[in-house]
Amino acid sequence: MILPKSINIVEVGPRDGFQSIKKWIPTDLKLQIIDKLIEAGFKKMEVTSFVSPKAIPQMKDAKEIVQKLSEKHQNKEIVFNALVPNLYGAKAAYESGIREITYVISTSVSHNKANVRRTREESFEELAKIKEIFSDLKIKFAVATVFGCPYEGEVKIEEVKWMVQNGINIGVDEFCLADTIGVANPLQIEKVLKELNATFKDIAFSLHLHDTRGMGLANVITALQNGVTTFESAVGGLGGCPFAPGAAGNIATEDLVNMVENMGIKTDINLDKVLSVIPIIKEKIKPVLTSHLAYVDRTCKVGE
Repeated sequence: MILPKSINIVEVGPRDGFQSIKKWIPTDLKLQIIDKLIEAGFKKMEVTSFVSPKAIPQMKDAKEIVQKLSEKHQNKEIVFNALVPNLYGAKAAYESGIREITYVISTSVSHNKANVRRTREESFEELAKIKEIFSDLKIKFAVATVFGCPYEGEVKIEEVKWMVQNGINIGVDEFCLADTIGVANPLQIEKVLKELNATFKDIAFSLHLHDTRGMGLANVITALQNGVTTFESAVGGLGGCPFAPGAAGNIATEDLVNMVENMGIKTDINLDKVLSVIPIIKEKIKPVLTSHLAYVDRTCKVGE
């Protein structure tokens, strides 16, 4: 295998993970978990989403989350990212102190309508306005449903290329390809990445993988061999899109760290400190997790 010496992991549990929890998570508990993840070594974290509280009530404390984190960690080298679905959300995020956003547009026409109630063209128009108004705001363009749509099924690579080209034309800073419903397999990951890498030679794509069908880490292995060095994951395997029927959680951060570190790939993440968050999540947020390492007795040595 041709593998990188190190990778970057972006923790998205506080946003993608928490948004799927229907029961209200107290703001102080969210901040406690985020603080522990910061202690584990993450340099970039998606901490909240500036969306309508009517659509996702769990994110109604977004402004408070950002302001308290900014006050506490202002002298630390960590980037707090927030997801925004539109210009209104970008404005709210910017006024709260956020300087890096994730903006999502679905490759699938149907999913974009369900997710943000816009056509893809309308979403791109809104993205262009955000870029124009907030020139110092770094934008990560999350291209959703790249590998499959819950409403339309297969997504053609030509549509994905069209999405990426529009992002380039607008001038976004990063591209993240999302397996929104967790249907991708390693062969599909390889085909898509080879096509995109050949077409867009100067772009380093990151991946956001869900583990709905248990192929998340296998997809990581394939992606590593095709040039991907940045992955998004969620502690405990939390997550799931509210507007994607059947979507399970993200690949678990601790499973990802454990696998790549054992393969000799550096992450700069302290696995023990990540795992210290698991009991809190199981007790206070979600008792049953999809993470494998959350249930492993790590005191047991190999061979015993």
